[in-house]
Amino acid sequence: MTAVTVDDEGFMAQAIAVARRHLGQTSTNPSVGCVIVRDGAVVGSAVTAIGGRPHAEPQALAEAGEAARGATAYVTLEPCSHYGRTPPCANALIAAGVGRVVVSVTDPDARVAGRGLAMLRAGGITVDTGVLEKEGARSLAGYLMRQTQGRPHVTLKIAVSADGMIGRLGDGQVAITGAEARAEVQQLRAESDAILVGIGTAIADDPLLTCREPGLEQRSPIRVVLDRRLELPLGSKLAMTARDVPVIDVGLPHGEKSAALRALGIEVLEQDPADLATLLSTLGGRGISSLLVEGGARTARSFLDAGLVDRILLFQAPISIGAGGLASPVTSTNIPATFKLISTAHFGRDRCDTYERDV
Repeated sequence: MTAVTVDDEGFMAQAIAVARRHLGQTSTNPSVGCVIVRDGAVVGSAVTAIGGRPHAEPQALAEAGEAARGATAYVTLEPCSHYGRTPPCANALIAAGVGRVVVSVTDPDARVAGRGLAMLRAGGITVDTGVLEKEGARSLAGYLMRQTQGRPHVTLKIAVSADGMIGRLGDGQVAITGAEARAEVQQLRAESDAILVGIGTAIADDPLLTCREPGLEQRSPIRVVLDRRLELPLGSKLAMTARDVPVIDVGLPHGEKSAALRALGIEVLEQDPADLATLLSTLGGRGISSLLVEGGARTARSFLDAGLVDRILLFQAPISIGAGGLASPVTSTNIPATFKLISTAHFGRDRCDTYERDV
């Protein structure tokens, strides 16, 4: 093992940034970044392709060509060691003559789990691990959660007014944050496999829950509604666009309404939406690695009470709602003690604090 340098951290930071490009677009595979460096210069860079194949390493090696020989490869996740639809990435790195591989996060997948590192070392390659491990794990949070706990990584997004409200009773959707913050939320949707709201929000706001920012239109996540009595209106925006972007309506069996929803292309998942742990297990079993919870105070509180929120994004705006406001289940003054502040960002007039569960 060699001494990890500031340069190593800098190049790994680049690899992590590259990995973010395809979050939410790589199916059941993780979005991995790979940067190949020779003599202090990047000669190859790639992210797992849309759909999950090919992986990042062979793409970056192809871009580097002969310059890969003797170079250092920075990879956000341990290179795979098993044969699937493609040969192992560890073999590709060995065959290319890479001299050193620096890894951020080891792979918990039982088919890999250290075997990729062992293959590289057996092939005469110097291997260093754990470089920017926390940052790397954050970029791979969905994949790691699904591998270790069989469920998606859950992000709760809440926009709160200066007086602690998320809306106004009877007014439907109320714009709390400005355009810059709303654009950031569109990016968050694009990086998520699925987005979830409660039926109250689906009826009151009639949201689309899609990505509408230029360049993100094809990256809308699967839309999930907690709908115990299957009350989703057949004329709602969600129902009318179900053939374009998938909708899963989670509720108890209801013959005629179930059939009507299915006729519109909606998947009716017949299980109790109050059993969030089972729902998340079901979603994880389908390869959904990241879930963005957006809608409703009751839905937010149910996820928090069940201990199933992994990250909170608290958008705070300077406007006040006033009389008739709907109180937020979470504000900056009552964040659960199990969460810690990770970062703060500003989007126009609005502020976003990111909290992660301390595990």
